[in-house]
Amino acid sequence: MEGYHRPSYRDPDDAVYDAISDILSNGRVSRLYRSLVEQQQIAAEAVGESPVPGEKYPSLFLFGAIPLPGHTPAEMRDAIHKEIEKLKTADVSDAELQMYKTRTRAELLRSLDDNQGLATSLAEYQTRYGDWRELFQQLDQVDKVTKADIRRVANQVFVASNRTTAEIDTEPPAGPAKQDGGAQ
Repeated sequence: MEGYHRPSYRDPDDAVYDAISDILSNGRVSRLYRSLVEQQQIAAEAVGESPVPGEKYPSLFLFGAIPLPGHTPAEMRDAIHKEIEKLKTADVSDAELQMYKTRTRAELLRSLDDNQGLATSLAEYQTRYGDWRELFQQLDQVDKVTKADIRRVANQVFVASNRTTAEIDTEPPAGPAKQDGGAQ
């Protein structure tokens, strides 16, 4: 896992972080899934999500991958860094950006399709921003995200000096596992 420090949800680039997270790890069409899981077949799972662990305070943009047997955390790190570099050096495609915007709009509208969802969303935005109307301004923020915004934020945030890493190294048992022959 690697975490890159990022500001709270009040940051003007919050929707850009959401776009990056969506493009990198929202489902089987995401960049990390296609690269690490499907094409390279080195990971069982790969994610890039934000904010972790929560939104209220500055937090992390987290990248992580679970290596398949025979692959190492170092391979995960290198493969993830390669995908991050692509964000920093080349624009995302029109289709990727449009899919993010369409999914986000659909998710917001679906969250409002019953009384509980509407009440929860309005209360959340009233608590966060002091104005429930901000919920509907979110779509404007999403629509304003550009390819240049994604490159700019990736270049500002995904740098070594802003990174915290952790890895779990495991070694297989030395000998065959003992089988318990039954109750004693």
